[in-house]
Amino acid sequence: MSSADRLDFKANELLKDVQFDYSPEFTQLVNDTVSGIKASIDGIPEDSQITADVVPGFIRDIGADKVEFRFKKPSSIEIGGSYAMRCMVKPDITVDLFIRMPKECFHEKDYLNYRYHGKRCLYLGIIKKHLNLSSIADRVEWSYFQNEVRKPLLILYPAAKLAELPGFCMRIIPTVTSVFDVTKLSLQRNNIRALNEGDALQPTPKYNISILEDHCIEGTYEFIKKTFSGWKELGAALILLKVWARQRSSIYTHDGLNGFLISAIVAYLATKSGKNRFNSSMSAMQMFRVTMDFIATSKVWDSGLIFHPQGKSKVLTEEMKKAMSSFPVVMLDSSSGINFASRMTKNAFLELRSEAALALTCFNKCRDSGFDELFMSKLDFPAKYDYCIRLNLKGASKEYKTGFCLDDECWRLVEQEVLALMHEAFDDRAKFIRVLWRNTISGGSLESGVSMFDREPLFIGILAAAPEKALRVVDIGPNADNKDEAVKFRKFWGDKAELRRFKDGRIAESTVWVCKPWERHLIIKKISEHILGRHLSLSKENITTVADQLDFSLLYGAEDPIAFSASLMEAFDILSKRLRLLSDIPLKITSVQPLDPAFRHTSVFPPEPHPVAVEKGVNLKKKQLTSTCLQPLEVMIQLEGSGNWPKDDIALEKTKSAFLLKIGESLQNLWGMTCNATEEDVVVFTSGYAFSLRILHERGLRQAGSNQTRHVPSTDSSLYIRGQHSSMINGLQGLYPIFGPVVRLAKRWVAAHLFSSLLREEVVELLVAHLFLKPMPFCAPGSRITGLLRFLRLLSEYDWTFSPLIIDINGDLTPQDEKEINDNFMVNRKSNEEKPGIMSPSMFLATSYDKTSEAWTRLSPTTTELKRIAAYARSSASYLTKLISQDNFDSSRWECIFRTPLNNYDAVVLLHRDKLAYPQRLLFPSELNQGKHVVSGKPSKSFHPFLLPKGNLGKLKENLLVNFDPLKYFIGDLEKEFPNTFKVWYDSIGGDAVGLMWERLDSSKKRKRGDEETDEEEKDIMDVLKNVGSIGKGFVRSVHLLKAPKQQQPTK
Repeated sequence: MSSADRLDFKANELLKDVQFDYSPEFTQLVNDTVSGIKASIDGIPEDSQITADVVPGFIRDIGADKVEFRFKKPSSIEIGGSYAMRCMVKPDITVDLFIRMPKECFHEKDYLNYRYHGKRCLYLGIIKKHLNLSSIADRVEWSYFQNEVRKPLLILYPAAKLAELPGFCMRIIPTVTSVFDVTKLSLQRNNIRALNEGDALQPTPKYNISILEDHCIEGTYEFIKKTFSGWKELGAALILLKVWARQRSSIYTHDGLNGFLISAIVAYLATKSGKNRFNSSMSAMQMFRVTMDFIATSKVWDSGLIFHPQGKSKVLTEEMKKAMSSFPVVMLDSSSGINFASRMTKNAFLELRSEAALALTCFNKCRDSGFDELFMSKLDFPAKYDYCIRLNLKGASKEYKTGFCLDDECWRLVEQEVLALMHEAFDDRAKFIRVLWRNTISGGSLESGVSMFDREPLFIGILAAAPEKALRVVDIGPNADNKDEAVKFRKFWGDKAELRRFKDGRIAESTVWVCKPWERHLIIKKISEHILGRHLSLSKENITTVADQLDFSLLYGAEDPIAFSASLMEAFDILSKRLRLLSDIPLKITSVQPLDPAFRHTSVFPPEPHPVAVEKGVNLKKKQLTSTCLQPLEVMIQLEGSGNWPKDDIALEKTKSAFLLKIGESLQNLWGMTCNATEEDVVVFTSGYAFSLRILHERGLRQAGSNQTRHVPSTDSSLYIRGQHSSMINGLQGLYPIFGPVVRLAKRWVAAHLFSSLLREEVVELLVAHLFLKPMPFCAPGSRITGLLRFLRLLSEYDWTFSPLIIDINGDLTPQDEKEINDNFMVNRKSNEEKPGIMSPSMFLATSYDKTSEAWTRLSPTTTELKRIAAYARSSASYLTKLISQDNFDSSRWECIFRTPLNNYDAVVLLHRDKLAYPQRLLFPSELNQGKHVVSGKPSKSFHPFLLPKGNLGKLKENLLVNFDPLKYFIGDLEKEFPNTFKVWYDSIGGDAVGLMWERLDSSKKRKRGDEETDEEEKDIMDVLKNVGSIGKGFVRSVHLLKAPKQQQPTK
């Protein structure tokens, strides 16, 4: 099956899932609800006097006068929208009901000064009052047409329910026909007398359009419905477009796309107006692609789109000029002169075109022509934008002082003002900035007025440019001799502006954002807080910039240990040079490569210089706490070629050990470097660091390079693969500086939830690498929190069962390589199916150096384990999304991302915190107040995690514990002692809790003796847990039993 065929197949399956089934039960519910609404409206007394008292707050706030009228029944009540076109899309099932207000309710000049809007709202208000008294409605709420406060509508939830449609509702939308002379509503006319500059009245195009569209909405829907009638594939294309748009919350907005505009664009392309770009032989996916291409590339947008509903071309040169001067995007109806896109802003339109262009890229570059990226991936604000800012503007905006509603609503004016400030502040630091205020939500009391619509936060999304631009420390402004521009610069930046002389001799205005190197990701936050505080008079408490809320998980106190990376690289350079200079060993060292994650900036806690790991001299008094444990950093070396190496594997390893001993001896003799030797490696101390030297034999290099890693001695195979991985990840870190911080947060999350034994560090690095190499439908992450969110979604949403994850870091995999990987994946899955009783690995990660996923995921995670990881990731992603977008939570809520529930384990072992190798890495002390307390233990006196500042350097080095971690040895002892009793879950970075989950017991091996057997089983469990405490004596604080093992029935 070709890629295009697979795309069509998946699209058809998607349509089956999202297309609404117009069942007789649903049709009956709609008809009954409409009949009930009609009956309720018929119950309103004819000619009853309607006054502002129905919705007093609304009338007061919009400043309308002369709004009293006598109620007349609607001229018509008709169903419209997607229901009538049979193009409704799950899961949001809403039916539009057009209620045409009679002409008798209005005066001929009610288009002035919001009188029409006032009467419109009052008409709905009296209907709402009677609907609430009727039996047809469960409840009736206020809502708003395209987020426009001055155009409310009603949402009715029927009292009758269908189990399969729990959220079904009807939107009651008022319309009019031939009430006003449309020439009075032309774009250049002023219909709000208070809007003037001196004696000159200002045009009110947006106000006029808001009235005019009520005149035209029924006719427009009729035209669109006629276009779709009988054309099944066109309706399917519309549904696909709606799914695509709804997944992109930043374009499916009040100032961007909506269901009506999508329908209008499709109708345009399907008719003579749009040159009949669709034809009856095209599939829905072909129409979708044509639409994406039209949105992204068509030049028609520059001159405006013109609809000809009557089928006749009508020259509208003057009308189009007026529309283009009043609105950034124009979709003009030639019969009515209304601009369908009057609410669309330039900012939203640019983003729409950008998303359409990305969709075309997905067609060409993504697997299965980008189906998952186009329709299944959720592009919400938190995942799309690198920096998200929420502003609490409740009662703070100066725009309110001029009135809530003039030509445009005050909330839209605030959006424009904030966007202008952000553009000027960030300039080329940002690729794109989006400002959105979804201030109208269903519900609320419109009767109290519109002042409540500032309760929701205003949202700013920033798509960061490359780090060298986005995170630069200095902004250079105009030269000192450019007085006018300098004054503007100082007025904008205030006290942050300063005159500086630069290295090239230039004297210019500038702003400097002072910060430590590891704090540069906070520059965006500092700029936004300064500018928004200065120009909008907002306190920092009302400005929430999502940037550093998770930094606490990577810090030692107030310092990020990544700050020591420079000293680590200096120490490695010294070691590397000295190794290459060695001349008294039989074979010259030709290559020295670091393998530890600290060298590629992906270690959660890269080591800081240890005062004891030096050649001479030590002063512990400068450091309050000096670790007893020192983790050596692995370094791989290669020797020049020789034919004298032994062929036997054991002899080969012995020869390597001899070489390492000689290397250590030479380093010690020549430079006084302290070396500790074992059969496996030599640990060298220099410049405050410990380096573990390992030798890669040329046979391993040669055979591994020929894709025969399975026949290479395990040590050489492992070293070669780790070398390849380290080199590639290091290169990726060079391309994307934000990669390292994202990996560190991801590793911290994995460890914090006790998954250290399931996902190796290399696995996490490859998963994050995929986010940068194949970011579609996003751009590559530009901030650490956005990167973590996408990592969590990848874990929880990727189709691990049926798809391999290919990570092509250097871009050197050919189509043949990918075919080979897919074949290997199918063989792997077939093998797993043939061994149903065996817990098989379920994550297939393929790279250029490992096309069979043997290196990192050969043994774990299993299917069950991966489901658990995905469930935790899904929960964390959902919570993180909420933290970013909705709630102004305090810091303790952010900590929950790394807090793991201990009650999900069968038994829990709590450890003495002060006996951990690195107690300062502990995020949250663990406590457990449930289950059965089995055993307690006192802390050991023989181990202390910190050195006492006593004795000379030699004595201190004797007390230094290299490559020792009590947790690692405790876990190893448990797995050795109880290999089939329980599964061990732990945090390798800095946790004080270990989770145990029982392996299922085979009940065929047990005698059925009722309560006696249960008691004996519980006794056995208690004995096991007591033994756990004994194994960890001095390290284990307490052991708790939460759940007894479940019996597994014998297979027949």
